[in-house]
Amino acid sequence: MASREQFSSRIGFVFAATGSAVGLGNVWGFPTHTASNGGGAFVLVYLVMAFCLAYPALMAELIIGRYAQSNAVTALRKISTGPISHALAGLVGYGGILAVSLILGFYAIVAGWMLAYLLASFADVLGWREASAWLTDFDIYRNWLFLGVFILATVAIVARGVTDGIERWSTRLMPVLVILLVLLIAYVLMQPAAMEGLQMYLVPDFSHISPSLVVNAMGQAFFSMSLGVGGMLIYGSYLSKQANLPRMGMVVTLIDVGIAFLAGLLIIPAIFVAQHYGATIYTGAGELLSGPDLIFRVLPVLFESMGTVGPLVALAFFVLMVIASITSSIAMLEPSVSLISEETSMSRSRATWLIGGAIAILSAVIAAWFDVLFGLAVTITTKYSQPLLGMMFCIFAGWIWHRNEVLKELRQGNEGVENTLFWRIWPFYIKYFCPVLIFATFVQKLFE
Repeated sequence: MASREQFSSRIGFVFAATGSAVGLGNVWGFPTHTASNGGGAFVLVYLVMAFCLAYPALMAELIIGRYAQSNAVTALRKISTGPISHALAGLVGYGGILAVSLILGFYAIVAGWMLAYLLASFADVLGWREASAWLTDFDIYRNWLFLGVFILATVAIVARGVTDGIERWSTRLMPVLVILLVLLIAYVLMQPAAMEGLQMYLVPDFSHISPSLVVNAMGQAFFSMSLGVGGMLIYGSYLSKQANLPRMGMVVTLIDVGIAFLAGLLIIPAIFVAQHYGATIYTGAGELLSGPDLIFRVLPVLFESMGTVGPLVALAFFVLMVIASITSSIAMLEPSVSLISEETSMSRSRATWLIGGAIAILSAVIAAWFDVLFGLAVTITTKYSQPLLGMMFCIFAGWIWHRNEVLKELRQGNEGVENTLFWRIWPFYIKYFCPVLIFATFVQKLFE
């Protein structure tokens, strides 16, 4: 089995883990869900879900990962206590691998759109209208080309390893992402009609809160933080034994939630600014437009209304989106690469290219039958697989793994953790509250 790398620093882990969490799930998915679920009401429930369910589940993955220092399947088997839990470990571990591969399959399509629109922004700046028109046309060949380019970029980074690939690129890209996001928010909020969108985003209408909204918010929290598929477990396995896990987990959660909130602060007001300049943002039923192509139907109107500065703002926006895409996709590819490179004689580089090729084929199939497969893939993974797999990680941490072993692992890097508020609450919370609430919302969704 190949020797395992580690993140070279705690800040490297924070950038990599938050890069995994901060992706299109935040910058694209969160505003889209907010638009289709009543604005401020969804934001409020999402925040509750992020801290009450996603953070405890994140901690379960980080603790198991650092203890086992291995891929998800092996890690869960290491903490298993009998043949039943050992078999369940394989089911959950491989289930996570399949789920994250399916997520990357549809994710690469959207990321390819972002890449195409980024190049279209360059073409607009240079006055190349025909090239821009082709790049912004939702043509199957264009989609295949750019999803392939995006997966190639992801594979090239992951193949270089943890320190030289994942950590190096995460620490370069994350600060740029935050700076671009803040600058774009400042610009959009100065535009006409932005305050209308800001009010819709920040003031909750409690009449919109429903069981369906809660399920959607929970799914979004798990998706945006890469939970339930072993991604955070893998990153935890590359973390130093001297790191304070509860603190690191809270930092990752705060940054993830913060950037999701900032993304909504950009996109939702921008939608209303676009309406001011002639874009249609409401359906015939009077509901705010939503869906995977929301920003591509609305934001071009906004950019065109800005005159000569429009192409430059569009360029900055799609640079932001591409950065967000790549920081998450490398974390989605890593669980499969870790499993194959550790459990077989295959080199990391070869495993990365093999899995990347398989996911590219899967993504091309989803793109070819987009209307049928895209929504299905999103629903299967974010609304069902991730919460259920996240629940299983909670069960492993709370019921199967011995409590004294959990405490022993937490004490490394946090001496005296048993006297902290975290240890007084988390073991009970992860054992009872998290699995019950996740399962209850899942059952509600089935019978909705």
